[in-house]
Amino acid sequence: MPSLIAPIYRSPKSRFEIDSCAPQSAAVRGGKIQMHALSKGYYPGILMRPEQLPGITSIGFWNGAGSQDWGLEVHRNEGVEICFLETGAMSFSVEAKNFELRSGQFTITRPWQLHKLGAPNIGPGKLHWFILDVGVRRPNQDWHWPRWVTLTPADKAELTRKLRHNENAVWSSSPAIATAFRNLSEGVLHWQEPHVESHMIAWINQLLLGILVAITQQKAPENPELTSRRRTVELFLRDLAANAASCSQPWTLEKMAAHCGMGITVFSKYGRELVNIGPVEFLNQCRLDHAARQLKADHAQSVTEIAFHNGFNSSQYFATSFRKRFRMSPRTYRLTKS
Repeated sequence: MPSLIAPIYRSPKSRFEIDSCAPQSAAVRGGKIQMHALSKGYYPGILMRPEQLPGITSIGFWNGAGSQDWGLEVHRNEGVEICFLETGAMSFSVEAKNFELRSGQFTITRPWQLHKLGAPNIGPGKLHWFILDVGVRRPNQDWHWPRWVTLTPADKAELTRKLRHNENAVWSSSPAIATAFRNLSEGVLHWQEPHVESHMIAWINQLLLGILVAITQQKAPENPELTSRRRTVELFLRDLAANAASCSQPWTLEKMAAHCGMGITVFSKYGRELVNIGPVEFLNQCRLDHAARQLKADHAQSVTEIAFHNGFNSSQYFATSFRKRFRMSPRTYRLTKS
Protein backbone atom coordinates (compact mmCIF):
# COMPACT_ATOMS: atom_id res chain seq x y z
CA MET A 1 0.00 0.00 0.00
CA PRO A 2 1.23 3.57 -0.58
CA SER A 3 2.98 5.31 2.25
CA LEU A 4 1.14 8.38 3.53
CA ILE A 5 3.78 9.64 5.91
CA ALA A 6 4.18 13.29 6.76
CA PRO A 7 7.68 14.44 5.82
CA ILE A 8 8.94 15.68 9.17
CA TYR A 9 12.70 15.35 8.89
CA ARG A 10 14.39 18.28 7.20
CA SER A 11 17.84 18.99 5.85
CA PRO A 12 18.81 22.46 4.56
CA LYS A 13 17.44 21.67 1.07
CA SER A 14 15.14 18.68 1.41
CA ARG A 15 12.45 17.01 3.49
CA PHE A 16 12.44 13.36 4.45
CA GLU A 17 10.00 11.03 6.18
CA ILE A 18 10.77 9.41 9.52
CA ASP A 19 8.71 7.18 11.75
CA SER A 20 6.87 8.74 14.69
CA CYS A 21 6.43 5.27 16.32
CA ALA A 22 2.92 6.26 17.46
CA PRO A 23 1.56 2.65 17.51
CA GLN A 24 4.61 1.54 19.48
CA SER A 25 4.16 4.33 22.03
CA ALA A 26 0.46 3.48 22.36
CA ALA A 27 1.36 -0.18 22.97
CA VAL A 28 3.72 0.87 25.76
CA ARG A 29 1.07 3.06 27.38
CA GLY A 30 -1.42 0.22 27.14
CA GLY A 31 0.95 -2.24 28.81
CA LYS A 32 1.08 -4.48 25.75
CA ILE A 33 4.88 -4.34 25.55
CA GLN A 34 7.73 -3.33 27.80
CA MET A 35 10.06 -0.91 26.07
CA HIS A 36 13.32 0.74 27.09
CA ALA A 37 15.04 3.16 24.73
CA LEU A 38 17.31 6.17 24.38
CA SER A 39 16.46 8.85 21.84
CA LYS A 40 17.68 12.10 20.33
CA GLY A 41 14.08 13.29 20.18
CA TYR A 42 12.62 11.83 16.99
CA TYR A 43 11.66 8.57 18.67
CA PRO A 44 10.23 7.52 22.06
CA GLY A 45 12.64 6.96 24.91
CA ILE A 46 14.86 8.73 27.41
CA LEU A 47 16.24 11.87 25.83
CA MET A 48 20.00 11.87 25.24
CA ARG A 49 22.03 15.05 25.04
CA PRO A 50 23.23 15.88 21.50
CA GLU A 51 26.87 15.14 22.37
CA GLN A 52 26.08 11.69 23.75
CA LEU A 53 26.61 8.78 21.33
CA PRO A 54 26.95 11.10 18.31
CA GLY A 55 25.12 9.71 15.31
CA ILE A 56 22.86 7.41 17.32
CA THR A 57 19.28 8.69 17.08
CA SER A 58 17.54 5.75 18.75
CA ILE A 59 18.66 2.61 20.56
CA GLY A 60 16.68 0.21 22.70
CA PHE A 61 14.52 -2.89 22.86
CA TRP A 62 10.96 -3.98 23.42
CA ASN A 63 9.56 -7.18 24.87
CA GLY A 64 6.05 -8.27 23.97
CA ALA A 65 4.45 -11.41 25.38
CA GLY A 66 1.34 -12.90 23.80
CA SER A 67 -0.56 -11.77 20.74
CA GLN A 68 -0.37 -8.11 19.77
CA ASP A 69 -2.96 -5.88 18.11
CA TRP A 70 -0.62 -3.28 16.61
CA GLY A 71 2.17 -2.92 14.09
CA LEU A 72 4.52 -0.26 12.78
CA GLU A 73 3.30 1.33 9.56
CA VAL A 74 5.39 1.76 6.43
CA HIS A 75 8.13 4.27 7.20
CA ARG A 76 11.69 5.39 6.65
CA ASN A 77 14.39 6.31 9.16
CA GLU A 78 16.95 9.10 8.99
CA GLY A 79 19.78 6.64 9.53
CA VAL A 80 20.76 3.03 9.02
CA GLU A 81 18.50 0.89 11.21
CA ILE A 82 19.74 -2.46 12.49
CA CYS A 83 17.31 -4.71 14.37
CA PHE A 84 17.83 -8.07 16.06
CA LEU A 85 15.00 -10.43 16.96
CA GLU A 86 16.19 -12.29 20.03
CA THR A 87 13.03 -14.34 20.64
CA GLY A 88 9.69 -14.84 18.94
CA ALA A 89 8.63 -14.37 15.33
CA MET A 90 7.56 -11.32 13.39
CA SER A 91 6.39 -10.25 9.92
CA PHE A 92 8.71 -7.73 8.28
CA SER A 93 8.63 -6.07 4.87
CA VAL A 94 11.08 -3.90 2.95
CA GLU A 95 10.17 -2.25 -0.36
CA ALA A 96 7.09 -4.52 -0.59
CA LYS A 97 9.17 -7.70 -0.07
CA ASN A 98 7.77 -9.75 2.80
CA PHE A 99 9.76 -11.77 5.31
CA GLU A 100 8.88 -13.86 8.35
CA LEU A 101 11.58 -13.02 10.86
CA ARG A 102 12.57 -15.76 13.28
CA SER A 103 14.62 -15.53 16.43
CA GLY A 104 18.33 -15.11 15.78
CA GLN A 105 17.97 -13.00 12.64
CA PHE A 106 18.88 -9.35 12.19
CA THR A 107 17.74 -6.76 9.67
CA ILE A 108 19.43 -3.80 7.99
CA THR A 109 17.49 -0.97 6.34
CA ARG A 110 18.91 2.18 4.76
CA PRO A 111 17.31 5.64 4.97
CA TRP A 112 15.71 5.40 1.51
CA GLN A 113 14.10 1.99 2.12
CA LEU A 114 10.43 1.87 3.07
CA HIS A 115 9.86 -0.86 5.64
CA LYS A 116 7.39 -2.00 8.29
CA LEU A 117 6.91 -4.50 11.11
CA GLY A 118 3.69 -6.46 11.33
CA ALA A 119 1.18 -7.84 8.84
CA PRO A 120 -0.65 -5.90 10.10
CA ASN A 121 0.23 -6.78 13.71
CA ILE A 122 3.61 -7.72 15.14
CA GLY A 123 4.12 -11.07 16.80
CA PRO A 124 5.29 -11.77 20.32
CA GLY A 125 9.02 -11.42 20.85
CA LYS A 126 11.97 -9.40 22.08
CA LEU A 127 13.30 -6.97 19.48
CA HIS A 128 16.49 -4.90 19.80
CA TRP A 129 17.38 -1.99 17.51
CA PHE A 130 19.59 1.00 16.94
CA ILE A 131 19.54 3.74 14.30
CA LEU A 132 22.86 5.28 13.26
CA ASP A 133 22.95 8.40 11.11
CA VAL A 134 25.90 8.25 8.69
CA GLY A 135 24.93 11.44 6.90
CA VAL A 136 23.09 9.94 3.92
CA ARG A 137 19.52 10.18 2.69
CA ARG A 138 20.08 8.86 -0.86
CA PRO A 139 21.96 5.80 -2.14
CA ASN A 140 24.58 7.77 -4.10
CA GLN A 141 25.85 9.82 -1.13
CA ASP A 142 29.10 9.09 0.71
CA TRP A 143 28.84 7.63 4.19
CA HIS A 144 30.45 9.40 7.17
CA TRP A 145 30.77 7.28 10.28
CA PRO A 146 31.02 8.91 13.73
CA ARG A 147 34.59 9.30 14.94
CA TRP A 148 34.00 6.87 17.78
CA VAL A 149 33.62 4.00 15.29
CA THR A 150 37.03 2.39 15.78
CA LEU A 151 37.16 -0.25 13.06
CA THR A 152 40.37 -0.08 11.06
CA PRO A 153 40.12 2.10 7.94
CA ALA A 154 40.16 -1.03 5.79
CA ASP A 155 37.39 -2.74 7.77
CA LYS A 156 35.33 0.44 7.89
CA ALA A 157 35.65 0.85 4.12
CA GLU A 158 34.70 -2.79 3.59
CA LEU A 159 31.65 -2.52 5.84
CA THR A 160 30.57 0.67 4.08
CA ARG A 161 30.93 -0.95 0.66
CA LYS A 162 29.00 -4.05 1.69
CA LEU A 163 26.16 -2.01 3.18
CA ARG A 164 26.00 0.28 0.13
CA HIS A 165 26.38 -2.35 -2.59
CA ASN A 166 23.98 -4.88 -1.11
CA GLU A 167 20.47 -4.19 0.12
CA ASN A 168 19.58 -7.62 1.48
CA ALA A 169 17.26 -6.89 4.38
CA VAL A 170 17.46 -10.04 6.51
CA TRP A 171 20.56 -11.86 7.73
CA SER A 172 21.43 -14.75 10.02
CA SER A 173 22.93 -13.59 13.28
CA SER A 174 25.93 -14.90 15.24
CA PRO A 175 26.71 -15.32 18.95
CA ALA A 176 28.86 -12.16 18.80
CA ILE A 177 25.99 -10.10 17.39
CA ALA A 178 23.50 -11.48 19.92
CA THR A 179 25.88 -10.77 22.81
CA ALA A 180 26.52 -7.21 21.63
CA PHE A 181 22.80 -6.45 21.42
CA ARG A 182 22.17 -7.91 24.88
CA ASN A 183 25.00 -5.80 26.29
CA LEU A 184 23.55 -2.69 24.62
CA SER A 185 20.18 -3.41 26.21
CA GLU A 186 21.86 -3.55 29.61
CA GLY A 187 23.47 -0.22 28.80
CA VAL A 188 20.06 1.30 28.01
CA LEU A 189 18.70 0.03 31.32
CA HIS A 190 21.65 1.49 33.26
CA TRP A 191 22.17 4.62 31.17
CA GLN A 192 22.48 6.98 34.13
CA GLU A 193 25.31 5.03 35.74
CA PRO A 194 29.00 6.01 35.36
CA HIS A 195 30.96 4.93 32.26
CA VAL A 196 27.94 3.43 30.49
CA GLU A 197 28.36 5.56 27.36
CA SER A 198 31.93 4.31 26.92
CA HIS A 199 30.75 0.74 27.37
CA MET A 200 28.05 1.26 24.75
CA ILE A 201 30.54 2.70 22.27
CA ALA A 202 32.68 -0.41 22.72
CA TRP A 203 29.65 -2.71 22.30
CA ILE A 204 28.47 -0.92 19.15
CA ASN A 205 31.94 -1.33 17.65
CA GLN A 206 31.84 -5.04 18.54
CA LEU A 207 28.42 -5.24 16.90
CA LEU A 208 29.57 -3.52 13.70
CA LEU A 209 32.53 -5.88 13.47
CA GLY A 210 30.21 -8.83 14.05
CA ILE A 211 27.93 -7.61 11.27
CA LEU A 212 30.88 -7.27 8.89
CA VAL A 213 31.97 -10.83 9.65
CA ALA A 214 28.42 -12.20 9.28
CA ILE A 215 27.80 -10.47 5.95
CA THR A 216 31.18 -11.62 4.65
CA GLN A 217 30.53 -15.22 5.68
CA GLN A 218 27.08 -15.23 4.07
CA LYS A 219 28.68 -14.16 0.76
CA ALA A 220 25.93 -11.89 -0.50
CA PRO A 221 26.68 -10.50 -3.97
CA GLU A 222 27.60 -6.83 -4.31
CA ASN A 223 26.14 -4.49 -6.91
CA PRO A 224 27.79 -1.06 -7.34
CA GLU A 225 24.79 0.07 -9.41
CA LEU A 226 22.85 0.34 -6.13
CA THR A 227 24.79 3.53 -5.36
CA SER A 228 24.47 5.18 -8.80
CA ARG A 229 22.86 8.54 -9.37
CA ARG A 230 20.50 6.89 -11.84
CA ARG A 231 19.13 4.68 -9.07
CA THR A 232 18.62 7.70 -6.82
CA VAL A 233 16.39 9.21 -9.50
CA GLU A 234 14.65 5.86 -9.99
CA LEU A 235 13.81 5.62 -6.27
CA PHE A 236 12.56 9.20 -6.25
CA LEU A 237 10.27 8.68 -9.25
CA ARG A 238 9.05 5.38 -7.84
CA ASP A 239 8.12 7.15 -4.61
CA LEU A 240 6.13 9.76 -6.54
CA ALA A 241 4.15 6.99 -8.23
CA ALA A 242 3.46 5.11 -4.98
CA ASN A 243 3.20 7.85 -2.38
CA ALA A 244 0.44 10.44 -2.64
CA ALA A 245 1.94 12.46 0.22
CA SER A 246 5.29 12.78 -1.56
CA CYS A 247 3.59 13.57 -4.85
CA SER A 248 1.55 16.43 -3.38
CA GLN A 249 4.62 18.41 -2.31
CA PRO A 250 5.19 21.70 -4.19
CA TRP A 251 7.80 20.25 -6.52
CA THR A 252 9.51 22.15 -9.29
CA LEU A 253 12.12 20.71 -11.62
CA GLU A 254 14.78 22.55 -9.64
CA LYS A 255 13.51 21.20 -6.31
CA MET A 256 13.30 17.64 -7.61
CA ALA A 257 16.87 17.77 -8.92
CA ALA A 258 18.16 19.30 -5.66
CA HIS A 259 16.33 16.64 -3.64
CA CYS A 260 18.24 13.98 -5.59
CA GLY A 261 21.53 15.85 -5.14
CA MET A 262 22.24 16.68 -8.77
CA GLY A 263 21.81 19.35 -11.41
CA ILE A 264 18.72 19.80 -13.56
CA THR A 265 20.34 18.51 -16.75
CA VAL A 266 21.58 15.24 -15.23
CA PHE A 267 18.37 14.71 -13.27
CA SER A 268 16.23 15.26 -16.38
CA LYS A 269 18.44 12.92 -18.44
CA TYR A 270 18.04 10.05 -15.97
CA GLY A 271 14.35 10.79 -15.54
CA ARG A 272 13.64 10.56 -19.24
CA GLU A 273 15.69 7.37 -19.51
CA LEU A 274 13.61 5.79 -16.76
CA VAL A 275 10.04 6.87 -17.62
CA ASN A 276 10.35 8.11 -21.21
CA ILE A 277 8.92 11.55 -20.38
CA GLY A 278 10.20 14.62 -18.56
CA PRO A 279 10.13 14.60 -14.73
CA VAL A 280 7.53 17.39 -14.48
CA GLU A 281 5.21 15.59 -16.89
CA PHE A 282 5.69 12.37 -14.93
CA LEU A 283 4.90 14.21 -11.68
CA ASN A 284 1.68 15.50 -13.23
CA GLN A 285 0.70 12.01 -14.36
CA CYS A 286 1.33 10.61 -10.86
CA ARG A 287 -0.78 13.35 -9.29
CA LEU A 288 -3.64 12.58 -11.69
CA ASP A 289 -3.38 8.86 -10.95
CA HIS A 290 -3.48 9.48 -7.18
CA ALA A 291 -6.43 11.83 -7.65
CA ALA A 292 -8.28 9.25 -9.77
CA ARG A 293 -7.94 6.64 -7.03
CA GLN A 294 -9.17 9.10 -4.40
CA LEU A 295 -12.18 10.08 -6.54
CA LYS A 296 -13.30 6.45 -6.42
CA ALA A 297 -12.39 5.77 -2.80
CA ASP A 298 -13.33 9.01 -1.01
CA HIS A 299 -16.72 10.44 -1.92
CA ALA A 300 -16.69 12.73 1.13
CA GLN A 301 -14.15 15.05 -0.50
CA SER A 302 -15.15 17.31 -3.35
CA VAL A 303 -13.35 17.23 -6.69
CA THR A 304 -11.73 20.57 -5.86
CA GLU A 305 -10.51 19.30 -2.48
CA ILE A 306 -8.97 16.24 -4.10
CA ALA A 307 -7.30 18.41 -6.72
CA PHE A 308 -5.67 20.63 -4.10
CA HIS A 309 -4.78 17.63 -1.92
CA ASN A 310 -2.79 16.19 -4.81
CA GLY A 311 -0.73 19.29 -5.52
CA PHE A 312 -2.85 21.10 -8.12
CA ASN A 313 -3.18 24.84 -7.55
CA SER A 314 -6.13 25.29 -9.90
CA SER A 315 -9.30 23.19 -10.09
CA GLN A 316 -9.73 24.24 -13.71
CA TYR A 317 -6.24 23.07 -14.67
CA PHE A 318 -6.87 19.83 -12.79
CA ALA A 319 -10.11 19.22 -14.68
CA THR A 320 -8.47 19.96 -18.04
CA SER A 321 -5.48 17.71 -17.30
CA PHE A 322 -7.74 14.95 -15.95
CA ARG A 323 -9.94 14.97 -19.05
CA LYS A 324 -6.87 14.78 -21.27
CA ARG A 325 -5.51 11.73 -19.39
CA PHE A 326 -8.74 9.81 -18.71
CA ARG A 327 -10.97 11.02 -21.58
CA MET A 328 -13.68 12.20 -19.18
CA SER A 329 -14.23 14.78 -16.47
CA PRO A 330 -13.37 14.02 -12.82
CA ARG A 331 -17.07 14.00 -11.88
CA THR A 332 -17.97 11.56 -14.65
CA TYR A 333 -14.99 9.36 -13.71
CA ARG A 334 -16.16 9.26 -10.09
CA LEU A 335 -19.57 7.93 -11.21
CA THR A 336 -18.25 5.21 -13.51
CA LYS A 337 -18.04 1.64 -12.29
CA SER A 338 -14.60 0.35 -11.42
